Amino acid sequence: MEFALRGQLVDLLPLQAGHAPQLLLAAADGELWNMSVTVVPGPATMAAYIDAALEGRRAGTVMPFAIVHKSTGTIVGSTRFWKIDRVNRKMEIGHTWLAASVQRTGVNTEAKWLLLTHAFETMHAVRVQLTTDELNEKSRAAILRLGAVQEGIVRHERIMPDGRKRNSVRFSIIDTEWQAVKAGLEKKLGR
Repeated sequence: MEFALRGQLVDLLPLQAGHAPQLLLAAADGELWNMSVTVVPGPATMAAYIDAALEGRRAGTVMPFAIVHKSTGTIVGSTRFWKIDRVNRKMEIGHTWLAASVQRTGVNTEAKWLLLTHAFETMHAVRVQLTTDELNEKSRAAILRLGAVQEGIVRHERIMPDGRKRNSVRFSIIDTEWQAVKAGLEKKLGR
């Protein structure tokens, strides 16, 4: 199922193979592929990144998006629902990254508002989780600012490209918290 989520600052468009050149330009803004606390695709890995996302979409477990900044019409990053479990009505928001020039501008807040609104109000989710590297202080703070609750640390949750065993911090928002989280996000967005 492919559809766009449309906001005032950004549109989330279904990820396509043809987005690769603009995604590379976005990732080059800050050379995000050099970050050690997250995995952002670069010139050597972009095709595989998109292929894996599209395969997940075909399997029904991933809904990947390109983040388009409406004022410029350019792709400024990517995000997705993944680990979609329709039986238990839960999923994770992840693989989110943004060009350095749009970080802390409201782009991430609106993208998350669009995703969470869709998750809770269209997909009728009972749980949406977010996970980040224990060492990624910026990401941890951003997730907390959304209104998510930190649940704990999953030790050695994955192995990073450099071989480091990553501890991941797990956060969640559950259905009974959604209205308060939504109100907080809309306040941040001036709505």
